[in-house]
Amino acid sequence: MKIKRIGVAAIALAAAGALTLTGCTSGSPSSSGAAGDSSAIITTNGSEPQNPLIPTNTNEVGGGKILDAIFAGLVYYDAKGAVHNDVAESIESDDAQNYTIKIKPDLKFTNGDPVNAESFVKAWNYGAALDNAQLSSYFFGDIEGFSLDENRPELSGLKVVDDLTFTVALVQPESDFPLSLGYSAFYPLPESAWEDLDAFGENPVGNGPYMLDGEGAWKHNEEISLVTNPDYDGPRKAQNGGLDIIFYASQDASYADLQGGNVDVVDQIPEAALASYADEFPDRSVNQAAAIFQSFTIPARLPHFSGEEGQLRRAAISMAINREEITDVIFEGTRTPAHDFTSPVIDGYSEDVPGSEVLEFNPEKAKELWAQADAIAPWSGTFQIAYNADGGHQGWVDAVSNQLKNNLGIDASGNPYPTFAEARTEITNRTIQTAFRSGWQADYPALFNFLGPLYGTGAGSNDGDYSNPEVDALLKEGRAETDIDAANEKFQQVQEILFKDLPAVPLWYSNVNGAWNDTVDNVEFGWNSVPLYYQITKAAE
Repeated sequence: MKIKRIGVAAIALAAAGALTLTGCTSGSPSSSGAAGDSSAIITTNGSEPQNPLIPTNTNEVGGGKILDAIFAGLVYYDAKGAVHNDVAESIESDDAQNYTIKIKPDLKFTNGDPVNAESFVKAWNYGAALDNAQLSSYFFGDIEGFSLDENRPELSGLKVVDDLTFTVALVQPESDFPLSLGYSAFYPLPESAWEDLDAFGENPVGNGPYMLDGEGAWKHNEEISLVTNPDYDGPRKAQNGGLDIIFYASQDASYADLQGGNVDVVDQIPEAALASYADEFPDRSVNQAAAIFQSFTIPARLPHFSGEEGQLRRAAISMAINREEITDVIFEGTRTPAHDFTSPVIDGYSEDVPGSEVLEFNPEKAKELWAQADAIAPWSGTFQIAYNADGGHQGWVDAVSNQLKNNLGIDASGNPYPTFAEARTEITNRTIQTAFRSGWQADYPALFNFLGPLYGTGAGSNDGDYSNPEVDALLKEGRAETDIDAANEKFQQVQEILFKDLPAVPLWYSNVNGAWNDTVDNVEFGWNSVPLYYQITKAAE
């Protein structure tokens, strides 16, 4: 499978150069030119968010899809992952460590509150404060004043200069800091949010191309209804009247609605339809590489999975899995066996990281490693992989479990949770007592984003509580590089260590598999697998 790689060299700094992101944006993505009804509502699939919709406490796909529609950040990413200004007028630095950010004038939230420097700085300070326990606090960890040891209500590295200007001082130079600013953790919040943040999370007020369709727009476990924001005049201005995101209980249900003409666009295809959906929706389907990595995580707190014994068992499990067979049979070739912990569409990706042979199917070696682990402490119990049943994961979990049974001679099985939110709650609370499905849909297109948030000590998405000081040091060194190639060398060294420790077992890279009905035009899927909803047009009914 040939996979296009997306370069991010445009944001790399020369050693003595200056970084400037300024101006508006490139033109809108190409379209078929089909006219649409500007009031037509686009319907699509989604999942119930894990938490109330507060940007700094949302780090999963269901909530992220909604936040990206109702908020506008300093920058946004186009279909290919390139960065362009949205709210920012300019982002400037002479040293990749000290940034001056200017905001476009006269921008407002949908309740009339101004979008200004304070709306960013206050939101970032809240997200970074230890006492607020925000899932995305890790993203503020490189700003001066951040601490994991004591609560600090304000970051010393954030300063409001005037109404439309603020500065950011980092603890060290970071080559990809401007690139990260399109992630939802960096969204602004209106002044009204601070009156009752819990209530705000249930009925968020944003500044993006869409807004909630009044009180009760979010029907929990059913759907959320968005309408266009008439005051948004940025580069993602909606070409339709709104967006209804339906929280389906299964991929089969959303696909059945697509077949019946009851939903316009879906970005997930159930396993049973992977071989046929392109024929059923000719010229209205997609199978393209996306920045999505799939794995399962084995927490070190589980019996038999710490220390030398744990390393041996993790490697044995990895080598007992025939990834190529599963991607061919279960996924009809719509997945690619993993060669690393990142994604082939990200600049700096390599299939040849030392240690990656642990991902090759080798049942004889797997048995040998398992026996070595048994010599340290005999295996007892069962091995389970938890997953959310509403996400279409049963097929591959059962296949992996059967391979572990056959190749290691152990009792292995899946452990289904009815919904994504239920599974994530136990994972986040550390009450889950099994391995669990994991993975990553990139927040921004850079190798670091697949590594730091998942494997850095104390990182918000480090659900297995992995900690390795050498990994932490290399992550820090890589971010300090002002040259992207030099930074990526450090990140590849991180992966060499991860292949030894295997805090998560890499499985495959996911393509985005989606389809749409003839009711809509101008459908394009982005680098991160999410449709660019704002550019979709729909004919009047």
